[in-house]
Amino acid sequence: MSAAAPLVTAGGARVPALGLGTWNLRGRECAEAVVNALRLGYRHVDTAAMYGNEREVGEGLRAAGVPRDEVFVTTKVWSSDIGQGDLQRSAEASLARLQLPIVDLLLIHWPNPSIPLKDSIAALCEAKRRGLTRHIGVSNFSIELLREAAALSSEPIVANQCECHPRYDQSALVEECRKLGVAFVSHRPLGKGALASDPLLRRVGAAHGKSAAQVALRWHIQRGLVAIPKAARRAHLEENFAIFDFEVSERDMAEISAMSRGA
Repeated sequence: MSAAAPLVTAGGARVPALGLGTWNLRGRECAEAVVNALRLGYRHVDTAAMYGNEREVGEGLRAAGVPRDEVFVTTKVWSSDIGQGDLQRSAEASLARLQLPIVDLLLIHWPNPSIPLKDSIAALCEAKRRGLTRHIGVSNFSIELLREAAALSSEPIVANQCECHPRYDQSALVEECRKLGVAFVSHRPLGKGALASDPLLRRVGAAHGKSAAQVALRWHIQRGLVAIPKAARRAHLEENFAIFDFEVSERDMAEISAMSRGA
């Protein structure tokens, strides 16, 4: 049995620090990836209306046989649908596709400058009050937008999901999330696969009998972040989840963070 992922707490939510990202997974491959992930010990699955795979994610959730209250499910409303009324209808449609009465976290997928943020946040809060989601958050929000969203919201903003990996460490945004009590969720935590052959990550991994990808994910965990790497093959799912039995030294953590090329 694999060790369980630690939990990141924010705004009353308890978010498993490692989840399955499902961007670009389709059809049977998507459903099977969710089943395999949950049976391996994952307890966090991330999808979105824009991904076009919520039905398959729902199928995988049901087929895995894991009690619903043990799995943290996130979905997102696309930027064109974040106005008052549209956001709630999008959330309802997502629930119908997932065949779930409620999700654990509902995010605004991208900000939309043509729709007032106060309207989007009000709609998001209303979706929570209506019982469509347990928690709310945002995705791809800058420091300034995140501050504005937090100030406008009558409900806790639980998460900001953004691209982050050792070559793009998002240190300023991560720090702002900490100040605001918001969990930082990293999508593309493996740099779209580019980090798998990185010499530094491979060197650090060799000392622990781990791969470069496992070191990159461990770097996220030790920073207190949530990582949601996409994986379809069972071998990759297993590799990504086997990161809770070693620790990267402070010196190596600093050297890995020094790889960052911006933000």
